[in-house]
Amino acid sequence: MEYLLELAASPTAWVALATLIVMEIVLGIDNLIFISILTNKLPEQHRQKARRIGIGMALILRLGLLSTIAFIVQLTEPVIDILGHAFSWKDMILVAGGLFLLWKATTEIHHSMDPAPEDPKSATSTVTLGFAAAIGQILMLDMVFSIDSIITAVGMTEHLPIMIIAVVVSVLVMLLAADPLAKFINDNPTVVMLALGFLIMIGMTLIAEGFGAHVPKGYVYAAMAFSATIEGLNMMSRRAKQRKVAAQA
Repeated sequence: MEYLLELAASPTAWVALATLIVMEIVLGIDNLIFISILTNKLPEQHRQKARRIGIGMALILRLGLLSTIAFIVQLTEPVIDILGHAFSWKDMILVAGGLFLLWKATTEIHHSMDPAPEDPKSATSTVTLGFAAAIGQILMLDMVFSIDSIITAVGMTEHLPIMIIAVVVSVLVMLLAADPLAKFINDNPTVVMLALGFLIMIGMTLIAEGFGAHVPKGYVYAAMAFSATIEGLNMMSRRAKQRKVAAQA
């Protein structure tokens, strides 16, 4: 208790908490975009449930990993050498997660451009398998993003209570933003393609970091913000044209 009171009275601890919360929220954007796109492929009545399960599992994974910080830190130690390059467990997890994101985003782009006709006879089984598959894929990416998130937290502060509060706050923000973001993506098909492009970029970033090439997150998010701004201007232009056509009609 005395330790917590000392932290609460420390300005440095509050600055570290605020910084880590912002960092965790930014890192959670990638996770949230993936969950939104994936759950939007489900029937409407299952989407919110899948999003809440996915984000809930993200919180459980992050808190579980925080309880094994000593083990998480060891994930950065080299365990295998391939062609003169040493890989740690973290590196291999990042590469696997990046490859999965590339595969998933490319597959979704293909389905968006050339959707396969659905068989109405198998609609019930498709819903069940689709929900289970969605949860499984969300869980896999939750693991990748959670490990990256916790390693970032460990590198920014040594105080476990600060890490726990930052993780809980960031996941709550994800939970609040999940439904509006998913609805926005679903209502704007061009945004879906942009978000899938983001996932490809994030996947390549994970692979690059797995191979030891550090990519500053600021560059990645600056590119995402620029693309989102351009798309926002395009959406405003399309709506203005629609209003003009409606007024003329």
